[in-house]
Amino acid sequence: MSKILTIGEPMALFVAQQEGALKDVEHFSRFVAGAEVNFSIGMVRLEHQVTYITKLGDDPFGKQIEEFLQQNGIDTSYATYDANYFTGMQWKQKVTTGDPQVFSLRRNSAASHMDLNTIAELNWHGFDHIHLTGIPPALSAGCRQVVYELIKQAREKGVQISYDPNLRPGLWPDKAEMASVVNDLACLADIVIPGIEEGKLLTGKETVQEIADAYHAAGVKTVVIKLGAEGAYTSSEGQQFYTPGFRVEKVVDTVGAGDGFAVGLVSALLEGLSLQEAVRRAAAIGALAVMSPGDNDGLPTRKGLSAFMAQK
Repeated sequence: MSKILTIGEPMALFVAQQEGALKDVEHFSRFVAGAEVNFSIGMVRLEHQVTYITKLGDDPFGKQIEEFLQQNGIDTSYATYDANYFTGMQWKQKVTTGDPQVFSLRRNSAASHMDLNTIAELNWHGFDHIHLTGIPPALSAGCRQVVYELIKQAREKGVQISYDPNLRPGLWPDKAEMASVVNDLACLADIVIPGIEEGKLLTGKETVQEIADAYHAAGVKTVVIKLGAEGAYTSSEGQQFYTPGFRVEKVVDTVGAGDGFAVGLVSALLEGLSLQEAVRRAAAIGALAVMSPGDNDGLPTRKGLSAFMAQK
């Protein structure tokens, strides 16, 4: 199977055990959160190898997170500890409809202090793909520098790059800077995977075709625009098509659906499936992700994925 590299900030996640405002909830269940964590777990469950670059606080949460990543088969050889800064944390509301309220405590976290030294010893041998999101560049100037350098090295070595904007407006000084940086990075990737609202904000365009064309004009080969329950729109080197979404019996938690979509798309393409088959798998895993309470516990094994797609 393929060998994939990613970088991000894994966080301790506390999910409310009962509905209501976070300020009123007394009991929480603990998970591990982070878009790149979700992506990594999903890829490993589909039998791919993932190496995760990060920096953790030298605290109980950081130690538990590294153990969690390792227990999920993720390579942490480029995960380091920082005794001066804490591991990032999140609290998430329990809801039965709509998106949950999420409160993060990550400003000045250990991961935000990643810099070029973090990847000074990086060995690219054997890597087929690197998956990036718009989150690390939002954490600090140092993190942003690392992401630019990873893209530069990946392009030099011919390693395929996928990029999910994964916008986090609360981490940026303003939307203008967010759009500028995230777009600049996206246009250096081979595959860009925005949500429809992200695409509108980033490009200033309204239709899926206009959004895709804007990225193609900047040099991106493949653009897959997530449309939520409606599925996805894909544009790539002369191909344009819609892929319907999979019907979901009950939405438990929408967080992590986009990461599941990326798992399906990237894994299928690395396995040599057609773009149409890849987007269909992406839609399936996105649907599975919204039916579980944690950010990543709904991501399927290969057997579970096959059963779900056959059933639907």
